[in-house]
Amino acid sequence: MTLGSERESLHVKGILLPEETVRDVWVVDGRLSFTPVPQAVTVASTGWVLPGFVDAHCHIGLSPEGHNPDPDEQAEQARTNRDAGALLLRDAGSPVDNRSVQQAEDLPRLIRAGRHIARPHRYIRGLGVEVEPPDLVAEVERQAAFGDGWVKIAADWIDRSDGAASDLGPVWPDEVLAAAVSRAHELGVRVAAHVFGEDALPGLINAGLDSIEHGTGLTDDLLGEVVSRGIAVVPTLINIDNFPAIAAQGEARFPRYARHMRALHATSRRRVRTAYEAGVAIYTGTDAGGSLPHGHIRDEIRLLVEAGLPQPDVIAQASWRARQWLGYDGLVEGAEADFIVYPRDPRADLSVLYEPTCTVLRGRVVAAR
Repeated sequence: MTLGSERESLHVKGILLPEETVRDVWVVDGRLSFTPVPQAVTVASTGWVLPGFVDAHCHIGLSPEGHNPDPDEQAEQARTNRDAGALLLRDAGSPVDNRSVQQAEDLPRLIRAGRHIARPHRYIRGLGVEVEPPDLVAEVERQAAFGDGWVKIAADWIDRSDGAASDLGPVWPDEVLAAAVSRAHELGVRVAAHVFGEDALPGLINAGLDSIEHGTGLTDDLLGEVVSRGIAVVPTLINIDNFPAIAAQGEARFPRYARHMRALHATSRRRVRTAYEAGVAIYTGTDAGGSLPHGHIRDEIRLLVEAGLPQPDVIAQASWRARQWLGYDGLVEGAEADFIVYPRDPRADLSVLYEPTCTVLRGRVVAAR
């Protein structure tokens, strides 16, 4: 069988997760079936089979070198994520049009949030669409039309106007945020918000947003409301580990901000562990495309486990639970055939994530050992 060839009927036998039973499964026209298919090509006859991983926070079209409007470069970024095991990507804002990735049969499925919505001088220059508070709702409407069911709001950033006393702070008035989130929900769109610090979180949570990105300022007193509202958190621990370097860069001019960033990094593991223990849904995201290259989903999984989250739950939330959250099925009849076969159970052995037996995406084998 040739990798990436026209779809042919496939056969896999293994322990399907999370069901944990040995089953035969067939792939027909890019979808899963439990009905035997004569002449199907067997691609694995043993192992653990799970839905492909989800990078729930990345940026296709961004790299540490800058913006990448070239579709070929975007495809390479998506391919790098695929080869690391991420078969579904949620793009959490991109300054370039990356829809070409969605048309490629050998690239991960991509859910887009349009462009970041930011306020002038309160986010990374040139990354988002910049508007003032009276225009936030209208911009949410525009980005909702351009994206795939998500919009991304930059909700806190350093306010440099206070000189040495400058620190992270909310970008939008609470009433404006509430109106923007309400309008997004009226349009059937979910809202993700970038937030590092503590002060912007109460307004965001009360507004009813859908996912907190980074969330290093998530304090214990907010967790009950986060759980009751069903708000998810995507910690991006691998990017949070850049906080000390960010602090060092800004320390001379903004010492208070630098101290705050270091403190957020120091408490990041405890806070994500406490959020998990309180019942908050935690999903894996790498923030690839900014200061980090693509393809780090396995590293983010490892960091969440090292933070104290149970390894079986990290694997679940990185795979079938994240897919369900984003509207995709797991290993069920008729589901899209996007799965990975491993020789050992990844819930018990993370090293196996680097040795997949085979990877099937859109019904085609895209990698095999």
